[in-house]
Amino acid sequence: MKKFTINNLKNFELDHIFECGQCFRWKKQNDGSYIGVIKQGVIKISKDNDCAQICAELSGDIEEICKEYFDLETDYKNIQTILCKDDENMKKAIEYGQGIRILNQDMWEMLISFIISAANNIPRISKTIENISKEYGKKIEFEGNTFYLFPTPEELSKATKEDLRKLNLGFRDKYVFEATQKVVNGEINLDKIEKMPLNDAKKELMKIPGVGAKVADCILLFSMKKKEAFPVDTWIKKVMNELYLDSTNITKINEYASKRFGMYAGIAQQYLFYYKREN
Repeated sequence: MKKFTINNLKNFELDHIFECGQCFRWKKQNDGSYIGVIKQGVIKISKDNDCAQICAELSGDIEEICKEYFDLETDYKNIQTILCKDDENMKKAIEYGQGIRILNQDMWEMLISFIISAANNIPRISKTIENISKEYGKKIEFEGNTFYLFPTPEELSKATKEDLRKLNLGFRDKYVFEATQKVVNGEINLDKIEKMPLNDAKKELMKIPGVGAKVADCILLFSMKKKEAFPVDTWIKKVMNELYLDSTNITKINEYASKRFGMYAGIAQQYLFYYKREN
């Protein structure tokens, strides 16, 4: 068991981070803490005022992993100040979800997770990801319970379309199968895509079966550090239409968001999404 304490935390609230739609494998416990499965293992995090206690069963340096995963070196207070300037709507959204941070999650896991997310709801997405991990991922014990890591591309490539269908993927089984095969045979190189400028990276991701504009933007924002990516779903269409522009056209919304929120459009999206959905 590895332990790590984060002191003097600002703009870091567990509910805000884990309930804003960016992750699927974190579960709230009865004591208010959260347990999550990440690429390297299992983490439990609890928070008291400005201090977070983390204990984990994972491979690698716990401090380095947590600093990277929880985006601890980004100054969210400064970003909030920039986004709030002359924007009362954003000010309200930030006041509501001020503790949100963009998690730096695993690219491969986000690719498959957000393919699964298409026309789906969060409980079902979480359950499907759990099914895949249990069937093909490595087992890990933590605090007397068994968890399963998300399978590597090689591990998941053992699954046929029929195998995936049994795990409740629905019509997405063929997309998950094809994406897995393309990653394994080198046709898709996620590391290379991550290094591209936003629009080029988005175009490359959208060549993958099952990846549309919104799914691509989610992958870019939640795993490729493209904080300017602005995923547009039903909630964002509603909130942008109500607060900013008289349109639900995705291209117009993206253009407006890029112009108004700039390099922090993705963080603005999370504040708006969480504020709208919870209210």
